[in-house]
Amino acid sequence: MEQKNWHIVRQTVGYHRYDTAAELKLLNQIWARQRLLTNHFGPQQKLLAKVRTGAQISKTYDRPATPFQRVLADTGTVSRDVKTRLRRENKPLNPAAIQRQIQALSAELLTLTTAKQGTKPQPAIRAKPNDSTNQPRRAS
Repeated sequence: MEQKNWHIVRQTVGYHRYDTAAELKLLNQIWARQRLLTNHFGPQQKLLAKVRTGAQISKTYDRPATPFQRVLADTGTVSRDVKTRLRRENKPLNPAAIQRQIQALSAELLTLTTAKQGTKPQPAIRAKPNDSTNQPRRAS
């Protein structure tokens, strides 16, 4: 589970350092939308069994389903009120619109992050241009 979450985090917002209040606000807005996209529209396969026969490992998976579908299919653990609330939350969702919102917020976040970093210093040039093409001269 952590591997999937880490992948989602880095794929969505990148590997920058976010340490200001404005960035935190944008990150919270992104995660609110990403939660909807992942839980309502991202199917996942669950590992049912893993059998080792010598050096070969055979894995058996169930059918792909979103976390939302798994909660609705659950019997006994999740209450009706929770299922009703989730159905109401799911009804107006548009995955394309959510994705566009996430991309816009991520672009804004990237702009904030790169603006605070400033410009990179230019490295000192140690060799003159065309130094490698100049022929060595003999002092006679």
